[in-house]
Amino acid sequence: MKNLRLAVRESRPRTVIDVCGVAVGRDFVVIAGPCSVESEEQMMASARAVKAAGADMLRGGAFKPRTSPYAFQGLGLRGLKLLARAGRETGLPIVTEVIDPRDVSWVAEFADVLQIGTRNMQNFSLLKEVGRTGRPVLLKRGMYSTLEEWLNCAEYILSEGNPNVILCERGIRTFERYTRNTLDLSAVPAIKELTHLPIIIDPTHSTGRLSLIPPMSVAAVAAGADGLIIEVHHRPEEALCDAAQALTPAMFTDLMGRLRPLCNFMDGLPE
Repeated sequence: MKNLRLAVRESRPRTVIDVCGVAVGRDFVVIAGPCSVESEEQMMASARAVKAAGADMLRGGAFKPRTSPYAFQGLGLRGLKLLARAGRETGLPIVTEVIDPRDVSWVAEFADVLQIGTRNMQNFSLLKEVGRTGRPVLLKRGMYSTLEEWLNCAEYILSEGNPNVILCERGIRTFERYTRNTLDLSAVPAIKELTHLPIIIDPTHSTGRLSLIPPMSVAAVAAGADGLIIEVHHRPEEALCDAAQALTPAMFTDLMGRLRPLCNFMDGLPE
């Protein structure tokens, strides 16, 4: 890690990022919402559901980089406006992905947190551009990336003068095929040894299985993660993107009922 200057922990205090009053890195933060913004009804219903269950921030994709060029790619600007409206109505800060350096400045006018997806982790032009905005950035780990590669990408953002980087472990690609990816929970304590930046876990994309999302969410709390980002759809059977891995509002509410007491218990343990 000798090339790291700003991301390395050394004697720096742990970074706490203020997102419209939500303290990422101090409090356990849950970001929830649908994979993609599909319609006004879908976005508003999902936003109200996650708010009622106790989510701290709202997620939703207006631009969706997909494996197939024929898959649903999101609603673009219209989706971004719907997401922003849902955020205003519920009072939840919004998190959305930006995929093109040319879009960063105007997406930042709507989004409270700019997400860099796994496929763009090493899009260095994009990293520099989000670094210049000063907006909090949620940086997902690349599916084939080492911790050092990941932190060097965070360094690109930090070196542009933006200290507000949230790391997100979303699973890495291995030979295992039962799960969508392999969730590397060892990254949580490892990252906390290496850097002062907060780290959250994405149990949705890492497992790709509804039955595994709750236990891996609980495991993430026990591992010391600073939060979770989870897909929730008001009617998953109708979802245009990743329908098989989206929690229903009832499932999310049940999960939140398990997570908050565990967070309180973990906070009470000695260092």
